[in-house]
Amino acid sequence: MKNREIARMFDEIADIMDIRQDNVFKIRAYRRAALNLEGLNRDLAQMSHKELLEIPGVGADLAARIEEYLQTGTTAYYEQLKKEVPAGVFTLLAVPDLGPKTAKAIYEALQITSLEELEQAARDHRLSGIKGIKEKTEENILKGIQAVKRGRERQPLGRMLPAAEELVAALKQMAPLERIEVAGSIRRRRDSIKDIDIVATSPDPASVMEAFLNLTQVHDVIMRGPTRASVTIREGVQVDLRVVEPASYGAALAYLTGSQAHNVRLREMAQKRGMKINEYGIFREEDNVRLGGENEEDVYRLLELPFVPPVLREDRGEIEAAQAGKLPQLVTREQILGDLHVHSRWSDGAHGIAELVEAARLHGFSYIAVTDHSQGLGVARGLTVERIREQQAEIAGLNRELKGFRVLHGTEMDIRGDGTLDFPDDVLKDLDVVVASIHSGFSNSKEVMTARIVAAMRNPYVHIIAHPTGRIIGEREGYQLDMEEVLQVARETGTAMEINAYPLRLDLEDRYVRRAKELGVKIAINTDTHAKIQFETLPWGISVAQRGWLERDDVLNALTADELLKVLHKKRKHKKAYPHR
Repeated sequence: MKNREIARMFDEIADIMDIRQDNVFKIRAYRRAALNLEGLNRDLAQMSHKELLEIPGVGADLAARIEEYLQTGTTAYYEQLKKEVPAGVFTLLAVPDLGPKTAKAIYEALQITSLEELEQAARDHRLSGIKGIKEKTEENILKGIQAVKRGRERQPLGRMLPAAEELVAALKQMAPLERIEVAGSIRRRRDSIKDIDIVATSPDPASVMEAFLNLTQVHDVIMRGPTRASVTIREGVQVDLRVVEPASYGAALAYLTGSQAHNVRLREMAQKRGMKINEYGIFREEDNVRLGGENEEDVYRLLELPFVPPVLREDRGEIEAAQAGKLPQLVTREQILGDLHVHSRWSDGAHGIAELVEAARLHGFSYIAVTDHSQGLGVARGLTVERIREQQAEIAGLNRELKGFRVLHGTEMDIRGDGTLDFPDDVLKDLDVVVASIHSGFSNSKEVMTARIVAAMRNPYVHIIAHPTGRIIGEREGYQLDMEEVLQVARETGTAMEINAYPLRLDLEDRYVRRAKELGVKIAINTDTHAKIQFETLPWGISVAQRGWLERDDVLNALTADELLKVLHKKRKHKKAYPHR
């Protein structure tokens, strides 16, 4: 939770600095740090000063501000800056793509202090005429307000899973618990969640309830009872805790984990067998005799089904697959042998390549692809052709010294607005891995964005499309794409799609991952690491892959380095991959 609070503070500092027209590089540093703090898979409060400095965008000044916040709950610098901007401006800044200067202009012109007032003003066309605002801007503001409203209803998994785990850890310390687990859509690893469900057993439920209601994270108590309570936490999310009898634990966990549609299917199957299933157990209908429920496996066993993993419980064909004995053997963390999207100090990463290798080995990898940004992304110190040749020499020298590990040389190359690429083919042909991605023009039409990605995939040297929709969950919706066309061309050209494991991206979405699998399009599960600590985010990407029914053979970086290079090299011979002239 502290990570999120500090990230929000850094974002607000950047907004104020933007309004003041401060140094653009300082503003970018705060924004970059904020983004990386949110995606961090570690608690800032548990990190040393040295570890804080390894977070991309966090230098000595920002590390000191993090430490000051952890000690006092704020920073003197932040409090001083806040005095310079009316509070109403911050309310308006919640709208995506409504920049600080525009928000300030709206506030000064109309004294608007709420999203509701802003929405009405946009509908009444009272914003047009304010400096920098046209009719199209009003339309975008209305779309942004709707996105904010949706964001209030659902929160990113990347924020709520750590919050849920923090609650469980606190309860384990404060109350006598036998079994406890987070259930609901978090356990299914949906990319956004509405509320948090926790199931537990205890010899003393009253003590558990008392501990739960007194957790420091609790903001309001909605309902309290002897074995069930509901609260809201600081992020405005509802948390429901149920303490059940040991004999009901498995049934309650299954009941509160499956989607509504999945649970309906289970109940229908039970009725046909003369049984009933609820959160208390599995019972014979005729005499209400308990048949099971202590363990979650009981539910599926009594329905003559194999155990269905939580990530699949969406009623998307998993019941039929289970009945036919064809549930997928879901890809696991242990099967991922390398990371194909890693940034070093050559561009905007925090570490040298040798240091990244050491960290990757500790995480069980046998190879990584160093894919620093290309020259068009100046803000990330993108590499020129000359610098990428220099990097190539460093990697070759490092590989001569390494044993049992390989560094592949690649690039994360910008796809320009017209679909052309940031490096010429005579540079790309010498690289092991080419990752192509979009970093600009997000508001362009579906046709334009689709054409950009399709053009990139038709280049014989482009192997992977990174974070294909560009979304930041809860902050920025993905750009418009005809994903069916993209995936069809990916199949045609032998281009892989990425699942970006950064917790606020999780891009590609699971529904598109499933479609990619159906079409035979390979998936690369990558961390997009900018600091070695971010290798720890890989499990987030694994969860998306599992929700998309991926198995080991569907995943590009489940191959060994030699196998991978053979697959990547095949695309160059794929005639259909070449761009149309």
